[in-house]
This record gives sequence, structure tokens and C-alpha cells, in this order.
Amino acid sequence: MSSPSRIKRISAPELAARKGGDPIVVLTAYTAPTARILDNHVDCLLVGDSLGMVVYGLETTLAVSVDMMINHGAAVVRGAQHACVIVDMPFASYQESPELAYRNAARIMCETGCDGIKLEGGVAMAGTVEFLARRGIPVMGHVGLMPQSVHAYGGFRIQGKDTAAARQIIDDARAVTDAGAFSLVVEGVMEPVAREITAVVPVPTIGIGASPACDGQVLVTEDLVGMFDGFTPKFVRRYAEFGRDLGAAAAAYADDVRARRFPAPEQCFGAPKADGAEVRQLKS
Repeated sequence: MSSPSRIKRISAPELAARKGGDPIVVLTAYTAPTARILDNHVDCLLVGDSLGMVVYGLETTLAVSVDMMINHGAAVVRGAQHACVIVDMPFASYQESPELAYRNAARIMCETGCDGIKLEGGVAMAGTVEFLARRGIPVMGHVGLMPQSVHAYGGFRIQGKDTAAARQIIDDARAVTDAGAFSLVVEGVMEPVAREITAVVPVPTIGIGASPACDGQVLVTEDLVGMFDGFTPKFVRRYAEFGRDLGAAAAAYADDVRARRFPAPEQCFGAPKADGAEVRQLKS
């Protein structure tokens, strides 16, 4: 008996080959149902440590653990057949040493089945990126505004506003990509900085609050559809208002329950209808 064929997911090298080509579409996903819905529309699903804020209600991403990333990463992999799945390495899981980074990255990949990992940092993390890449771990880099360094920045602040800061971000981008990162998230920087980074690095750049010149774009899905209302960044474009619609649906449901309109006979098993007939919804 033959097993059903499985669609081959886009690989990290295939994404890397898209430099300068068709824009790469990336969205975040934290659950299997979301991954299934998004899968046919995106090239890459990022299981971001933003789940700490979006899913768990944390103020920052710093309390997110490796176990949390593995649980959500595995769920997204189960839900995705087409898109490349990249899982964030959370704070303190890779900064201490390349060896610690490798152990945690290997665990994430083995236990989730994902296609690569993402880590934040520039020049300071280039050695770690090289250590991982040489050992078969596909690494997506992340420069500019790095949420895991939010306390060092004094908050979520746009980066690269002066010449020195811009040059540092460009140097970070070069260092990470020279070390072997297959792609690079550029977040929260001045538009000319992201544009220059895209021009000088040999791998695709994925912008978020960056530039339309980037090789691709990423947004948090809950921001995209209006489900996360804790904070809406300037760079987000809302394509739906699911939060508002969910609230309206919950209000309508609550009204029906309180008025005893729900459940109606058609939502019950063996309940008599108005004409005396019995509603049957169980299979014999």
C-alpha cells in the first residue's frame, strides 16, 4: 500500500536563491490551524518569539523559552506542507557560546522538523552564525531593531537615525551574511539603511518596518488581521478586523445563551421539534 504523497516544502537554500527575484512573502504562525490557512499564500512561516507577547500576553519576548518555541514550532510544521518554516531562537538560548547555540538549535530542529532557525545579532553573533552554518544549521539573521535587546535600547526605538548608527547596522548585516546566514530580517530601521543593506548583502533581506526595496516582507499575522490590539506599529497595514468580528460574534452568542435561544433543537441530540418530531444527529 503506497503512502500518500507529500508536497515538498520550500527549503532554506531555495529561499536564498530568491535574492533579487520575486518578493518573498513571510508571515508569523504559532499554531497548526493558522499554518494550514496561511500555507498556500506565503513562502515562509516564521514561528517568532513574538508569540510571547501575542499568545501569552507578555510585555516583551524575553521570557520565551526553548520549550515554548519547540511546542509552537512543531505545531506549525504539522500544519504546513508548502512554506519554509523557520523558528526563532529565544533570548539566552544562543548568546552564551556557539556550543550552547548549537545544542539548542539542533534540539529545535530535531524536535520540530523545521527548516531553519533565526537569531538576532550582528558583528557580535557572526562567530555563532558561522559555527551553526558550518554544522548544517540553516540560519536566518536579524539586524536593526532586535526585540531581545529592548532593554539595551531603552524601548522599541527606530534604529539607524544617524550616520554612525546606520553604519553599524550595515556592518552587522555584512558580518552575519558573510558568516553564512541564508537570509536576513531587517527590522525597524530608517528606509535608506534597509535599502543599502539590501543592495550590499548577497542574501535575501526580509523587511519589517524597513523598506519596499527589501527582497521580502514579514508581518505578525495577528497585526495583519486585527487580532492583536496591544500595540499597532506604524509599519503594519491592517487587511482585516478579526478582533472586532470575534468580539461581535461573542456578544451575539452571549445574547443567545442568556435569552435561551442557544442551543436550539437543531444543536441538540434527540430534542423534539416544534411539530413533535425528534431531531436525530447521531449515526447508528
